[in-house]
Amino acid sequence: MKIIDNQFIKKIMFLVLTLSSLMSGRALIYAQEENNKDTYSIITSSDYAPFEFTDNEGNLVGIDIEILEAIAEEEGFAIDYKIMPFSSGLQALESNQADGMIAAMGITEEREKSFDFSDPYFEVGSMFAVKKGSNIETLEELKGKNVATKIGSQGADIAERLQDQYGYTITTFEDSVNMYQNVIAGNSQAVIEDYPVMAYAAKTGAVDLELIGEEIDKMPLGFAVNKGQNAELLEKFNNGLAKLKESGKYQTILDQYVGDQVEAMDNSFIGQFVANFPALMKGLGKTVLVTFISLIIAFILGIILGLFNTSTNVILKGISSLYIDIMRGLPLLVLAFFIYFGLPQMTGVKFTTMMAGVLTLGLNAAAYIAEIVRGGIQSIAIGQMEAGRSLGLTRRTTLRKIILPQALKIMIPSFVNQFIITLKDTSVLSVIGLVELTQTGRIIIARTYQSGSMWLIVGTIYVVIITILSKLSNRLEKELNV
Repeated sequence: MKIIDNQFIKKIMFLVLTLSSLMSGRALIYAQEENNKDTYSIITSSDYAPFEFTDNEGNLVGIDIEILEAIAEEEGFAIDYKIMPFSSGLQALESNQADGMIAAMGITEEREKSFDFSDPYFEVGSMFAVKKGSNIETLEELKGKNVATKIGSQGADIAERLQDQYGYTITTFEDSVNMYQNVIAGNSQAVIEDYPVMAYAAKTGAVDLELIGEEIDKMPLGFAVNKGQNAELLEKFNNGLAKLKESGKYQTILDQYVGDQVEAMDNSFIGQFVANFPALMKGLGKTVLVTFISLIIAFILGIILGLFNTSTNVILKGISSLYIDIMRGLPLLVLAFFIYFGLPQMTGVKFTTMMAGVLTLGLNAAAYIAEIVRGGIQSIAIGQMEAGRSLGLTRRTTLRKIILPQALKIMIPSFVNQFIITLKDTSVLSVIGLVELTQTGRIIIARTYQSGSMWLIVGTIYVVIITILSKLSNRLEKELNV
């Protein structure tokens, strides 16, 4: 067999190295270009289709998102999203946790006192809708009927204003899902909501409704920044928006969500599970990750505080007792708000939603773990400590060599129980924008309006995970002969 010439090998190596260098150089240039872009942190929500919501794979989409990302591409800046509920988003923007906010925010005189707004990028009015096949075609036919409204919405204000004119009664709800379901069930005969939201829900088949009447009281929507700040970002948004409208891309985006291109979705139980499986698994992963990191913090701090509580030192015992009393008396929701919103305003130190969530759960769980440690140590007969001391061992050595190994076996079931409690407590963190499993379920429901099937799916996932943990705990107890 002919041996390949060394010169040929050298040429091939030279060619490979040259191509590698060119590719590496291009990648480096691209990375530098990306790094040179201004990056702005933008608050949005993920539960208000068609403006901002997540698709089946958990990707953020919608009118607001498509417009903002198209503007970012035109104006050459990058976006770091902070996803949180609308009311929490307003607080975060006021406390300078982000540079701007886009969340279908109506431009009102009241809001203009706190925020600077861009040029309007959309106008939203409210419309009435009825269940398909109800034979109600005009607002006059609502006389003597019941209309469902959402508390605090523009539609609720309109319904109250027109109530005497059309002679209907009003029932209020906290969210759109329950409001729509009330009409489908026949308890209310009509509903009023923002036109694009209801039109999208009807076109996708999420709700069995049809619109009646005309769009009422159109309100402009705008991109917002904190008052007197980020004027450059606001200017970029306005410039980019003008370019999108001129090029026709703006209308193309709208047609995807409020035009005839909207596609129907599979709302069966199996269809919901299969279509949203990636998003649900991503939410579950975030739940488990936050739980594990929180418990690492909680175990370290809790064991220290538990040892303090069994100490003969009055100061150490007092520190532990004070911490435990504060954390056990402080609601988890209040602690989450204080860490994420309060501390930045007081100290200027900002936390990501992940960091704030981990600290909230870790600091809270540490108090309970401290009590588990104290109870475990005190459950060991005092004679064991006396026996160790009589053998010439120090208190610390006796505690480490004799007491703690026995106490640990007693503590393990309580530790696993605390793990389960902390796992479920992650659902509270949705208020600061952490998208864990429960919040993922809410986000999917906001897009599909299939609350019954989705909560059954989410509940089943929790039950499976917690059952597995309980079985592992039981097995561990048997292995240790507890």
